[in-house]
Amino acid sequence: MTPEEISVVIKNALKDACTRGDIDLDTSQIPDKVVVERPRQREHGDWATNIALQLAKKAHTNPRTLATILEKSLSKHEGIESVDIAGPGFINMTLAKDSAGRLAATILLQSGDYGCSEDLEDLAVNLEFVSANPTGPIHLGGARWAAVGDALARVLEACGATVVREYYFNDHGAQIDRFAQSLLCRARQQPTPEDGYGGQYIDDIAAQVIADEKAENDRNPADLDDAQAQEIFRKRGVELMFDSIKERLSDFGVDFDVFFHEESLHESGAVAQAIAALRERGVIYEHEGATWIKSTEFGDDKDRVLIKSDGEAAYFAADLAYYLDKRQRGSNCNIYLFGADHHGYVGRMMAMCAAFGDEPGVNLQIIIGQMVNLLKGGEPVRMSKRAGNVVTLDDLVDAVGVDAARYSLTRASMDSTIDIDLDLLVKHSNDNPVYYVQYAHARTCNVAKNANQAGVLLKDAEGYDPAALDTEADSNLLAHLAQYPAMVLQAARLREPHRVAHYLEELASAYHAWYGKTRVSPRAGDEVNEGHIARLALNNATRQVLANGLKLMGVSAPERM
Repeated sequence: MTPEEISVVIKNALKDACTRGDIDLDTSQIPDKVVVERPRQREHGDWATNIALQLAKKAHTNPRTLATILEKSLSKHEGIESVDIAGPGFINMTLAKDSAGRLAATILLQSGDYGCSEDLEDLAVNLEFVSANPTGPIHLGGARWAAVGDALARVLEACGATVVREYYFNDHGAQIDRFAQSLLCRARQQPTPEDGYGGQYIDDIAAQVIADEKAENDRNPADLDDAQAQEIFRKRGVELMFDSIKERLSDFGVDFDVFFHEESLHESGAVAQAIAALRERGVIYEHEGATWIKSTEFGDDKDRVLIKSDGEAAYFAADLAYYLDKRQRGSNCNIYLFGADHHGYVGRMMAMCAAFGDEPGVNLQIIIGQMVNLLKGGEPVRMSKRAGNVVTLDDLVDAVGVDAARYSLTRASMDSTIDIDLDLLVKHSNDNPVYYVQYAHARTCNVAKNANQAGVLLKDAEGYDPAALDTEADSNLLAHLAQYPAMVLQAARLREPHRVAHYLEELASAYHAWYGKTRVSPRAGDEVNEGHIARLALNNATRQVLANGLKLMGVSAPERM
């Protein structure tokens, strides 16, 4: 039995008690899901719930009395061996051996769908992440948003949400002009502008723009007048840079459904439309020739200019138009992954959400990520051979590979700064977390192969005796496997994909411990028994859950290491 199945059993027991009149409680007061957790001390049973403490006051009784009523019903269930009431009313349950052991069959039958649910099927998510300006390669911060954003999308989808992965292509503004000027200066062999961009990639793009223009129009754009030359380098340079960014992200296992161009907001009239919508809501006013939003009415620290007195749109005006466009495309949950330097944007963005009549924290959610430090030999790595002044996604992948890069960037909470030790991530040791988890999966494959060669065969997912999984090591591993679906849902609801990594490392540890205490293949001269076959099923179930979890992180599950 899984915790979800036990939750349903407890919920049904509560409903039956209400119907019989044993409990003075309306069935509408029973929660949709009863929380079932693993006791901290193994001797207290397999699973525990504090539902009696939660509902006692509503039922006009004390927790222990309510727990006693539930105990009588739960003890009769065929999958529960015993029920014990502890303390003021905690209910501890020990499962029947065959009931606990059936979990392996459940996992094998569900295969890649184990852990998936429809709990978040009402969510239409627009998840915007990375969105780096097309003025240079993806830096380490952007690499982190890429790994975390894609993992979050996978976790949300596993729980039934519809997710649109979106990249906001910032092709409007002064930074693009500086990028074009940097390319032109390099093409003319002039010094890089003081506020321009440097690095080998500027040389490469400038040379490619020249080659393309010569091939297409038989001229060197660097020889044209400044205005003509800069426009050519701007247009073609941005295209080349963005093509490179998309290629690098795709190689990193991150593909987007939508590349949204900021310029389109200004060209299509979307900015004017958004301001008009807010004007109808009475939150727009004119002052000193400029157009303002009354954002202080919605918690912002000051009102914000949308259209400046010279008629130019302020940057925040595009934010309004972009958010409204997302909502009009059908998303009811818009998640933005921002870097630490965007912390000051949260207040105004939430005020904008409220000004449109939406609910901050529900229709608009902002996750602020902290920086990444790269270490080698115990010292910070600060410079890139390609970008010159920052360490890039390519630098990390070249050093440790895609799997180690994605795993290490995702396994820590976004709100914490992380140090990535390159020396550690290339080690084939238990100290390397991604190796530790992937090795556990490879070991399950090897164990199954050896068992099959020794004559231990599993005819189908249910072709074993669940009661044969009767050791404490079996029980402990089964309990870890049972917690996977709840962990995935919690990671989705909290928007914390790092929980998947923590779970996988705990599961790998439990599997390695189980491997050291049990045998799947018989010793030389021994006959194959029910225990061997049952433990092959448990081994294979562990392999499936490890593979499912690694897939959520966008990391491969190798069969050999």
